Amino acid sequence: MGISGYEALVMCTISPMLLGMKSFRSLVIRNLRVAHLLSLSGVLAWLVTDQIARLVTISFGVSMGCLAWAATLYSESIHGPRLEARIMALLVGLLMSTIAKFAWHTNNPIWPIMHAENGGWNGTGFALAVLAALRFTRRAPLQTGDAVDKKAGSSLLSAFSIGGLFFGLHSLLSDSSTMILWVWDGYPIRGPVADVHAWYTIGAMTVGVILGVFRPGLVSTWTAYGAACVGAALLTTYNQWKGYYGGLTLAVYLMSVSVPLITNAAKKNPGTTFGLGFLIYNLLVLFHVWVVAYAFVPGGPYVREHTDWIMITTMLAIGAGVFDLTSQNNAKKIPRKPTATAHRKYHLGALGVLNVLFLVAAFLRFPTNDYKPYHEEDRLITAGIWTIHFSLDNDMWSSERRMRDLLKDAELDVVGLLESDTQRIIMGNRDTTQYLAEDLGMYVDYGPGPNKHTWGAALLSKFPIINSTHHLLPSPVGELAPAIHATIDAYGTLVDVFVFHSGQEEDPEDRRLQTEYLSKLMGSTSRPSILLSYLVTKPLEGNYNTYVSPISGMNDVDPSDWDRWCEYILFKGLKRVGYARIARHSITDTELQVAKFVVPKTEEESAFAWGVDGSVRNRRVGENEVPEGWKFPAKLKGEGVRGHYYHQDESREPRYYNF
Repeated sequence: MGISGYEALVMCTISPMLLGMKSFRSLVIRNLRVAHLLSLSGVLAWLVTDQIARLVTISFGVSMGCLAWAATLYSESIHGPRLEARIMALLVGLLMSTIAKFAWHTNNPIWPIMHAENGGWNGTGFALAVLAALRFTRRAPLQTGDAVDKKAGSSLLSAFSIGGLFFGLHSLLSDSSTMILWVWDGYPIRGPVADVHAWYTIGAMTVGVILGVFRPGLVSTWTAYGAACVGAALLTTYNQWKGYYGGLTLAVYLMSVSVPLITNAAKKNPGTTFGLGFLIYNLLVLFHVWVVAYAFVPGGPYVREHTDWIMITTMLAIGAGVFDLTSQNNAKKIPRKPTATAHRKYHLGALGVLNVLFLVAAFLRFPTNDYKPYHEEDRLITAGIWTIHFSLDNDMWSSERRMRDLLKDAELDVVGLLESDTQRIIMGNRDTTQYLAEDLGMYVDYGPGPNKHTWGAALLSKFPIINSTHHLLPSPVGELAPAIHATIDAYGTLVDVFVFHSGQEEDPEDRRLQTEYLSKLMGSTSRPSILLSYLVTKPLEGNYNTYVSPISGMNDVDPSDWDRWCEYILFKGLKRVGYARIARHSITDTELQVAKFVVPKTEEESAFAWGVDGSVRNRRVGENEVPEGWKFPAKLKGEGVRGHYYHQDESREPRYYNF
């Protein structure tokens, strides 16, 4: 999480600054086809296996893409229809990417974190990209020299608007589930959900493109800007439908105002409007990471937990462009009743086709699972905790499918995922839980949303989630600690499940306060309970003795397991019958811990399993002494499968207990 130096590559987007030099600008514009083709090196980066070399290759591709697009827009700025066609291509392309991500469960199939093994279509994407680049650049640019419109207003104001606009589009609209997760607040469901309501975002984006093309003067007004500011405020401050309606208003505005703002910026010096614009965009990208990573970065404490500041800054930057348009009377220069042209028909047709494709993808993604636990006849709950490191494996490939395979092999009914919030630009605006939930047949609680300033905690369950609440635990110095308190219906018995990520080792006071908070929270319920957690403590020492205490009423799944530091499973009111630690191979940097519990049928059985001393239940027994349905999968014994095996001791066997 700390500064490594590679963060500097985020500045690859400021390459349009080079267009401030007339000779270089002329060179690029005369060779736009070459520039666009070179930008496809970022798509080819999936062939580079070394992580650093792949990152550098991607950065070069992004740099060339930004340079090529800025030069293209500038070169077409003297011809309204051709410039409009380029802008429509850009916006419809964003919509197409968002729809493709929905179809691929929030991963773009041609991203360089994808390959054939995890669902990538990189080769197909590259071939189509080459054909598109050749077609896109088939006509010569209209200008190659210095044709800056001296009357087009302020280049500085346009630069601010481009930075704010591109950040808003990228951070909120590059995935159809992002704004939905901003307003998600747990069960029972009272707002939109990604697999059902994501089309509302797509619809809003589509309406925005149409408004921007046919009513640019309308969307360039202060009235439209004011409505967008209200939408941004609602999205930032409210949950459920009220917040989402604000987000949809903002989505319509961002897409529509893109047309006049980019048109205005293209008529000025591209080195300033796009070069400085991308610098402002980069600062916002860093800002929206700093609000979460404040414990690891210089100056972080000054911006901690201030997503509201990011939204205000974004809207003010866009407002600078609106001011430039209105003060120079540029809005009136844009025809309000444009004549239909071929490129408009083409792009409007593409919008229609893309919306149909989205609905087809939504139909194909409609869940058909029955959500049955693996060992229903034994009243068994197999629960696990896993820190998934943002769904990127140690070789920087998207890891959802490998995670899916291990969770299925371990026969997990309930699993807590930590470091799971990938809804930021630096992580691709993704949502791992969608794929896992749909493929494994599980209910999902994403946990505190991306605007709650945590690295994420999520819960997947084959049992119905009756209720869930999200908690942000006390963190006066370090990062916020997220927790989920969910109640599931397991075989007719209500069971509470807690998913929790404690603060860092460097902040002992934070962890002490979080320990007290969570222990009291667990002690507040008399129902059978399971804690799936990342505690950052040694067994039997320090804060451990508050987590496992009369305050919480919780028991450690195996107090004799001394080789733990972060992940722990605690329980009460259940019959613990097995425990295993499974090697993660190269999926992440943390093992998968798993425990098996039997849900008591009667209050007497539950009371027997309640105590804290654990003198009887901690007696280990052999595998041959437990029923067949209670046993861990045999495939993970010994050498295991795909590098995953039981590894808590040399025997490479799971542990069983007499309860």
